[in-house]
Amino acid sequence: MSTRDDEDHILEFGDDIDQSTFDQILEMDDDEADREFSRSIVFGFFEQAEETFKKMDKALEDKELSELSSLGHFLKGSSATLGMTKVQKGCEKIQHYGARQNDEGNSSDETDDKQIEKITNVLKQVRKDYTTAETKFKGFYAE
Repeated sequence: MSTRDDEDHILEFGDDIDQSTFDQILEMDDDEADREFSRSIVFGFFEQAEETFKKMDKALEDKELSELSSLGHFLKGSSATLGMTKVQKGCEKIQHYGARQNDEGNSSDETDDKQIEKITNVLKQVRKDYTTAETKFKGFYAE
């Protein structure tokens, strides 16, 4: 794949994936044709994210706010590394709500059930945003 083709694919990422962040990962590839390094990072993230979503489902079921906060924090960092801005922002909200905070990270007087409800709603959107980004990444790598 030529650099021009790479640029065309990256431009198709829109606001789902931050181009400059992903460019930094692509720069670490030794071979632009196979992109082995960046591919391993991206597809490794997919495996991590799927496992994290399963853990989030269990924590939601058990109403474990602190676990949800921790999992949101973890997925926020991982998604930020790849430039998945929408997923990152949603996970930050999950982190805050799990820590009994509002969107901005300030203390909230909402009940635990209300925080769980907020997390449930945000998690639905995070999964949609994740699926969109995953599809775009797989398209980039022609998977």
